[in-house]
Amino acid sequence: MSQNLLSIYAKSFNWAGFFLPKRVYQNSSDLYDFCRTLDDIADQDLDLKTKKNIFEQFKNDFQTKNLENQIIKKIYHLIESFEISPKIILDLFDGVETDLKEKLDFNSDKDLIVYSYRVAGTVGLMMAKILNVNSKNSLKAAIDLGIAMQLTNIARDVIEDNKRNRSYISSNFESIIKTLKLADRFYDSSFKSIGEIPLNSRFGILVARRVYREIGNKILNKKNMDNYKNSGKIYVSNFGKINQTLLSILDFVKLIFIKPGEHLRKDEHNLINEEINLNERI
Repeated sequence: MSQNLLSIYAKSFNWAGFFLPKRVYQNSSDLYDFCRTLDDIADQDLDLKTKKNIFEQFKNDFQTKNLENQIIKKIYHLIESFEISPKIILDLFDGVETDLKEKLDFNSDKDLIVYSYRVAGTVGLMMAKILNVNSKNSLKAAIDLGIAMQLTNIARDVIEDNKRNRSYISSNFESIIKTLKLADRFYDSSFKSIGEIPLNSRFGILVARRVYREIGNKILNKKNMDNYKNSGKIYVSNFGKINQTLLSILDFVKLIFIKPGEHLRKDEHNLINEEINLNERI
C-alpha cells in the first residue's frame, strides 16, 4: 500500500494508530485523507479565487457522489459502512469555507467553539462512528475530543495563522493560556466515555488524547510570548510520545473502574446548537 496522508502529516495520530486494529487504522486513514485533502485547499499557497474554485469543485464532487474521485469514493464507503450523516461532512465543509477569506477575525468564544466543532469536532464524531460507538453521551464526548485537539492546534499555530490573516484568538500569551485551559475542559470531558470504545481500539484513542494534550503542555512551558515565537513548530518528541504512551496504560486501567457519566460540556454544546442541530448528526 502506498504511503498515506496520515503517516506523512499527522505524526501524533500515526503514532496512536499503531495501537489500533489494522482495519480500524485503514478506515481512520481514509477519513484523514479526506479531511486533509479538504483542509489543504484552504492552506495552499494560491490566490483566494483559485482556492474557492477548487473548494467548490471538491464540494460538488462530494454532493454529486463523484466516485471517480478516489478520496470521495473512500469517504462514501465510510458513510455507508458506519451510518455517518452527510450533514456532519457538510459541517466540515462549512468550517473549511470559514478560512476562505482575505481576513478572518473571531470575536467570541462562541465563534471559536463553533468553528472548532466544524473543522474537528466533526472528525471526532465520525471517528467514533468508525469505532462503533453508539451512546449519545459518548458521541458528544467524541466531539469534545476533536474540539480539544483543534483548540490545541489554534494555540500552537498563532504565528503561522497570523501570516495567513487568520486571527482565531488574540496574539498574546494570555489568550493562548486561556485557549489551552478551554481545551483542557474538553479533554477532561472526553475521558470517561472512552471506556465505551471497543476494547481493541480504546488504547489507541487514549494515546492520541494524551500525546495531543502534551502539545498544549509544551506550549505552556514556553512561559511567555517571546519564547513561544522563537520556538518554531511545537511538537512532542518520540521520547515524549513514549512517555505519554506509558501514562496511557494507567488511563486504560483507570477506565476499567470508572463508569461513563453525564456529558460535561452542555453549555458549550448549547452554543453549537444555536447554529447546528447536533442531534441530527449524532
